[in-house]
Amino acid sequence: MNKKKRVYVGLSADILHEGHIKILKTAAQLGDVTVGLLTDRAISTYKKFPILDYKQRAIVLKSLKYVKNIYPQDTLDYTKNLKIFKPDFLVHGDDWKKGIQKKTRSSAIKTLKKWGGKLVEPKYTKNISSSLIKKKILEIGTTPDARRTKLKRLIYSKDLVRIIESHNSLTGLIIEKLNINKNEKYFEFDGMWSSSLTDSAVRGKPDNQSVDYSTRILGLNEILDVTTKPIIFDADNGGRIEHIPYLIKSLDRAGISAAVIEDKVGLKKNSLFSDQSKVKQDSIGNFCKKIDKATKSKISDDFLIVARIESLILEKGIKDALKRAEAYSKAGADAILIHSKEKKPTEIFNFARKFKNSKYYKPMVAVPSTYSATREKDLIKEGFKIVIYANHLLRAAYPAMLGVAKDILRNQRSLESESKIVPIKEIINLIK
Repeated sequence: MNKKKRVYVGLSADILHEGHIKILKTAAQLGDVTVGLLTDRAISTYKKFPILDYKQRAIVLKSLKYVKNIYPQDTLDYTKNLKIFKPDFLVHGDDWKKGIQKKTRSSAIKTLKKWGGKLVEPKYTKNISSSLIKKKILEIGTTPDARRTKLKRLIYSKDLVRIIESHNSLTGLIIEKLNINKNEKYFEFDGMWSSSLTDSAVRGKPDNQSVDYSTRILGLNEILDVTTKPIIFDADNGGRIEHIPYLIKSLDRAGISAAVIEDKVGLKKNSLFSDQSKVKQDSIGNFCKKIDKATKSKISDDFLIVARIESLILEKGIKDALKRAEAYSKAGADAILIHSKEKKPTEIFNFARKFKNSKYYKPMVAVPSTYSATREKDLIKEGFKIVIYANHLLRAAYPAMLGVAKDILRNQRSLESESKIVPIKEIINLIK
């Protein structure tokens, strides 16, 4: 008779452990078990993005004798699925009585009462969790394939993929480990931007491709050694078309997720300079050949080619930018980065509204360095899928270092600087 009872269990099941088995065994004793398997999107709202994708996690769960059915749960909240299945029992470990899932629990209890369903809460299995196991795995590192594929998964799973510049291993570690909970939601940076500007600046060289790709990739390897999150590489204009295959293959082999190539030609001049009079934009035909060459050179389908359009920077207008976006998309670009140096996002939003309606639409990337007052929710509303904070960690480090150096010169000792710097123990703990 118990087997006729309907039992619902919500799981992320990124890494199965004895705690999960205990919950599923308890649930199976009560009736037929349907696992509401949280999607990548749902998981990312309250903890780190899963290592395994939904399909991989579902395959593992289907092999367990305790599980009869699997159904996607696309939010952390259980209400939608509970109303669909109207289970007699909901089984969940008692660890959700506090923390970020406390509100989710209350909502589930309220929903179950509508048809007399009951909540069963096995005691939480101490000293083990997916998060702890994942932390130990990440300490070991990741593979190029696992890192590379994550960006594409993030684009399809999140409203907006949040990327920030990393110019050395220390900044990489900060990005890797930093997360906050705000208004019962989980926030973190999803990946890193390997910026040609910051790579040049930390070497004391101008941002005009004085630092060659080989040097930049060597530096990039140091970040790869200590991080696991996806990396987007700023490839400037990609160099000569004959050299693009070697650059793309090197990045792809290393596990980089994407390369951004801009449609300028000649000696590079940073797009944020006010005087762009001597800067030339590539012809649509030539740049499409570059995109085609880059696309055909990549080893993995998960490696993305992003076309960066400079039409708005060069004051050629939205019509030119749209024409290029459609052409680059047809040529094989996986995403379009529309660049602007205006203080307001008006022109990129106008571009986005038109490009969203194009049959050649591809995911759009924003770099709000100058229009920094723009909130992420507005980028999402206008259809952007990736936001890149392109140079902020370097810009934060420079005034801090300069200020401390001045203090030591001024005071002839370092005591006055202590309040402005972290204890060395904090740096050591970050690295260990």
